[in-house]
Amino acid sequence: MRDLRIQPDRLWDSLMEMAQFGATPRGGCNRQALTDEDKLGRDLFIGWCRAVGCAVRVDEIGNIFCRREGAQSELPPVLIGSHLDTQPTGGRFDGVYGVLAGLEVLRTLDENGVETRRAVEVVSWTNEEGARFPPALMGSGVWSGVFDLQEIYRTRDRTGAAVGDELERIGFKGKTPATPMPIEAAFEVHIEQGPILEQDGLQIGVVTGVQGIRWYDVIIEGEACHAGPTPMEHRRDPFTALAPIIQESYGLATRFAPWSRVTFGDIRAIPGSRNTVPEKLLVHVDMRHADADVLEEMGALLRQTVARECDARGLASEVDERWHMPVTQFDPDCIEAVRQATRRLGYGAMEMVSGAGHDSVYVAGVAPTTMIFVPCENGVSHNEAESAKPEDLEAGANVLLHAVMQMAS
Repeated sequence: MRDLRIQPDRLWDSLMEMAQFGATPRGGCNRQALTDEDKLGRDLFIGWCRAVGCAVRVDEIGNIFCRREGAQSELPPVLIGSHLDTQPTGGRFDGVYGVLAGLEVLRTLDENGVETRRAVEVVSWTNEEGARFPPALMGSGVWSGVFDLQEIYRTRDRTGAAVGDELERIGFKGKTPATPMPIEAAFEVHIEQGPILEQDGLQIGVVTGVQGIRWYDVIIEGEACHAGPTPMEHRRDPFTALAPIIQESYGLATRFAPWSRVTFGDIRAIPGSRNTVPEKLLVHVDMRHADADVLEEMGALLRQTVARECDARGLASEVDERWHMPVTQFDPDCIEAVRQATRRLGYGAMEMVSGAGHDSVYVAGVAPTTMIFVPCENGVSHNEAESAKPEDLEAGANVLLHAVMQMAS
């Protein structure tokens, strides 16, 4: 079956049809988890899967599994998965491409009469984005045992609506236990959400793992005073320490390049008055790296810098780690299946790590897993302007098809 290929026009048409649910005026999608638009997208996906003879089951957190049987269906299946929910001003490809490329694999196997040894399942994970309900990666997190189901049911959005109630309201609070089953291999194909593949003129990213992430709250305390009467030399202004802390932190990103990332996502001054020197700053810092030891070192150096710069100015300081996603190394056999498929099909490729978290992070904790990346225009994602070329989407789906066939046979 070396010459087997997906139907690119059908894949594109499916993406565009799904994009109608939650379509925004600027060409993007607002299909947040467990909304009416999400229900419409879920129903459409299930209908497409049933049209190719798949059995459908929905688990307790609303994850949808669509199964194409194999010759020896008692064996652990091969899993393909991503998500259908979007950011409030999201695009047409983030997540949904991975689900519908999986559907296209099922359609291609079906129309060509290919019988795999193992069953092949496509899963749409619930609430990957976390835009409406925190945390992100919710469905895969519950399924893999990272999150407690009952606690997640009680999670509420800004209007007070609870996850459990909303699952029931849209008809997707399933009966199947949200627990993992034995899996032979799991694949997720996704737009890169960064500029590297496009910049290098390559169509496929062979993803070997996901960067670790650490979120810190940096608190710097000084003394509030009037902006006019108080001379500069008499102030205990927390901003005077923040400037060198930011500079030193960006220096860490340069020092530990190319996979280091440092982001100051939010800075809040308290009390936050234009004509008052703040008594406190709350700074949200995001640090990422593909090497766990390096990420640990970056965090230690951040703490040292904060303490040094604040002590020198008579300011109190604190660095709290708020969240940690460990570095994820994907499965060597799954990675090799993607490598071989890419070579067989003749696509330009590079090995890379993901800078963003994906459902595959949690899936990898319980099953052999890897990801496939394709370029997106200018690296833009989580944005209505998100775009991808049909030929790149086709390439990623073809690599997925051949990697799945290898592992399912």
